Amino acid sequence: MAQKKSKSLLITNGIVVTLGENNKIISDGAVLVVDGVIQAVGKAAAVKKQARGAQVLDAGGKVIMPGFINAHMHLYSTFCRGLSPKQPPARNFVEVLERLWWPLDNALNGKDVLYSSLIPLIDCIKNGTTTIIDHHESQSFQTGSLSVIEKACRQAGVRSVLTLGISDRYKKGEEGIAENVQFLKKIQAKRKKGDDLVSAMMGLHALFTVNNKSLKKSCDLAREFDCGMHVHVAEDKADQVANKKQYGQSVIERLHAAGGLGPKTLAIHCVHVSDKEIGLMAKTGTCAVHNPESNMNNAVGVSPVMKMMEKGVLVGLGTDAMTTDMKAEVRVANVFHKHAAQNSQVFFVEACNLLMKNNAQIASRFFNRPVGALKKGCYGDVVVMDYEPPTPMNGNTFLGHYLFGICAARVDSTIVNGKVLMQGGQLKGLNEKKICAESRKQAADFWKRF
Repeated sequence: MAQKKSKSLLITNGIVVTLGENNKIISDGAVLVVDGVIQAVGKAAAVKKQARGAQVLDAGGKVIMPGFINAHMHLYSTFCRGLSPKQPPARNFVEVLERLWWPLDNALNGKDVLYSSLIPLIDCIKNGTTTIIDHHESQSFQTGSLSVIEKACRQAGVRSVLTLGISDRYKKGEEGIAENVQFLKKIQAKRKKGDDLVSAMMGLHALFTVNNKSLKKSCDLAREFDCGMHVHVAEDKADQVANKKQYGQSVIERLHAAGGLGPKTLAIHCVHVSDKEIGLMAKTGTCAVHNPESNMNNAVGVSPVMKMMEKGVLVGLGTDAMTTDMKAEVRVANVFHKHAAQNSQVFFVEACNLLMKNNAQIASRFFNRPVGALKKGCYGDVVVMDYEPPTPMNGNTFLGHYLFGICAARVDSTIVNGKVLMQGGQLKGLNEKKICAESRKQAADFWKRF
């Protein structure tokens, strides 16, 4: 039997920024990806010697760096763009849920889910976001929904961690649990065979919409599958009030009692968590994910990100339902916390760490190989940024270039698993105009059902 030929990609002639534990900036650098995995990083001349027969992507002197990672988002929110809710404007966060998000996810069908996934996945590619951790909601279409999203992710080529948010608000908790279980079984079987583009988790909407039976069963299954929980935590005070009133515990306390905390659990938002809850998260290694644009948009408050990080909580960065652009999100995080603290000296380094370091640590827990760094053995998820440093760029100056230059620059090329998804600003393999046209038709139909 003939041996399968390796697929190689040489990304060369650029300024390589490796990130990771030992961040290096390599002028006239190159990255070699073989069968989806980085095999060599260094000076172009040296790397080229190992790259015979490789496809070549010439970066043209631009910045070559790891693709961006989004630690929390909602693909399904796409059809909200331009939507006019039939009810009066929401006056608080609970009414936002009741008048917009819950009617929306109770009206989605399979075709809605497909196109509301494809559109933001295209945006991910254009914004250099190569890995997403998505939290899905479609109470009207749960069974089979994750496979539809998987189809979209594979079509786009974006690395993904998927889950369905279980909720008992429509008495469909058991169906949601069953959907997550069947998807976990399918995905874990694929990953064992080396197909690691898509991973999976157990998901909960938020604890104030989940009864104890569903909570305990979901947490037990998360431990059985070793996949972690993806759950909204204390985004608004209403979450804490409801849990304490009905169950006599705070959100994190209740999650902890059910066995749901741990290194693979993602506690999303954490705007209104107490010092005690932060301590429990730190003790169990539970991750938090900050979503500053969403928190500002919903006016729910300021997450105690700096306190969580000081106490040892690994905090990542996500966009929620706002955008796919992590470059913009990190800049918002920086100014948001400066403004909230009324202190221009805070959160510069922290904002960069959320995106560059912490998101890589979080996402890497859900795949067979690490992501978020240009290092031998990591997955070949790479972006080329159209950025020419106007001042010297080195280890001491990089953060300034990153936050105020690179993150405002255009994405030239996006590569996932060694596959070129966009080059020179042009998408490869996806017909954006056709997909958008079909999406508009589907959205118009959805709006009638909303």
